[in-house]
Amino acid sequence: MSHSLGIVIESLVAALLILTIAYCMLLNSRLKRLKADEQSLKATIGELITVTEIAERAIGGLKHTVRDVNENLGSQIAAATALADQLKAQLAESDSVLRRLSRIAVAARPLADAEPAAAAPDAPRVSAARANAAAAQAFAERRRPDGIAA
Repeated sequence: MSHSLGIVIESLVAALLILTIAYCMLLNSRLKRLKADEQSLKATIGELITVTEIAERAIGGLKHTVRDVNENLGSQIAAATALADQLKAQLAESDSVLRRLSRIAVAARPLADAEPAAAAPDAPRVSAARANAAAAQAFAERRRPDGIAA
C-alpha cells in the first residue's frame, strides 16, 4: 500500500506540475500582450503629451487675443458712449432751435396776415415771405458769439 500511495502522490505532484506549467505558459502569453500594450500605451501617452502642449500654446494665444479684443472693444464702447452722449446733446439743442424757429415763424405769420387788415388801404402790403425774412433777420441779430441763437 505504501508503494501505491507513493505512486498516487507522485502522480498528483506530476499533475500539479503540468497544471503549473500550463498556468505559467498562460501567464507568459498575458505578460507578452501586456508588454506590447505597454509600448503602444507609451506611444499614446507621448502623442497625448504633444497634443496637450500644442493645446496649451493655442489657449495662451487665445487668451492673448481675447485680452486684445477686450481692450479694443472697451475703448470702442467708451468712444461710442461719448459719441451717443454728444449726439443726444446736439439733438436736444437742435430740438430747442427748431422750437424757437417755429415760434418765430408763427409769430411772424399773424403779423403778416394782420397788417393788411389793420393798415390803411393806401399802405403797401407786406408779403408773408418778407415777414419771414424780417423774422429771420431779427433771429440772426440775436445770435450768441458761440454761434447758437438766443
